[in-house]
Amino acid sequence: MQKIEHCCDVSYYLQTALEEGYRHIDGAWNYGNEAEVGQAISESGVPRKEIWLTSKLWNSFHAPQDVEPALDESLSRLRTDYLDLYLIHWPVAFRNGEKENEVDWELTENPYPTWKRLEEMVDKGKVRNIGISNFDIRRIQNLTANPLKIKPYVNQVELNYWNPQPELLNWCKDNGILLEAYSPLGGADRVRETLAIPEVQDIAKELGITPAQVYISWHVQRGTVALPKSVTPSRIKENFQVTALPDEAFQKLEKAATSHRPSKNVDPSKGWGVDIWGWIEFDEDMGNVM
Repeated sequence: MQKIEHCCDVSYYLQTALEEGYRHIDGAWNYGNEAEVGQAISESGVPRKEIWLTSKLWNSFHAPQDVEPALDESLSRLRTDYLDLYLIHWPVAFRNGEKENEVDWELTENPYPTWKRLEEMVDKGKVRNIGISNFDIRRIQNLTANPLKIKPYVNQVELNYWNPQPELLNWCKDNGILLEAYSPLGGADRVRETLAIPEVQDIAKELGITPAQVYISWHVQRGTVALPKSVTPSRIKENFQVTALPDEAFQKLEKAATSHRPSKNVDPSKGWGVDIWGWIEFDEDMGNVM
């Protein structure tokens, strides 16, 4: 869900998406627009039960005593009594105190106490499914090594041409965790470059679809849930169209995406002082938060 500052903008874009047939709204406490999203949903005329509503637990609320109050705040703002999916937004816990972004290293390395509270939220009926976001294989295994009542349903990560993550994709498939792809078109700063990739241009021309539709179809065909975002009504409609790519076209794009050195568009590691993925090089481009 695009972070939009004005209520009228959220209502307009969300109404456009719902009218087109979208029924999955991906949001988060940290996006700062849950109240506007809740109002837009209530005014849309679409029954709540027909919408899959996702939110995310921010880093500051990983302490077990903070999980339910943070969830209740999101539920209140979204004008609903349950979420279809609630994710740990990042595998980084902050201390909920006066010092901003002070890392709680114990909870960061051992998120099990946070996860147990999320399981309780399912038991209470406030959440129907729980999952994680921005977790690599090591961090997933670190969590699932504990005696979980409920295993992660979803892992939402950056997946696109520049960062296709085939190893994570295959591992999650083998372990029954659905991958959701944010920034599926490469992120706002790289969309133009992403859409101009020659292999994608060739496939789009051959199939009579747009480059964006090629990428979204590729994501779906890889077995992931693509989460494109746009504030342009025509592109909102364009992004909803999925085409079955011929195997030759699919393999052509898969090879192109996995044949270069991967790079992330979203990486707050440097700003938080946490090596989130264990292999990312620290550079001056880090610090963006998704």
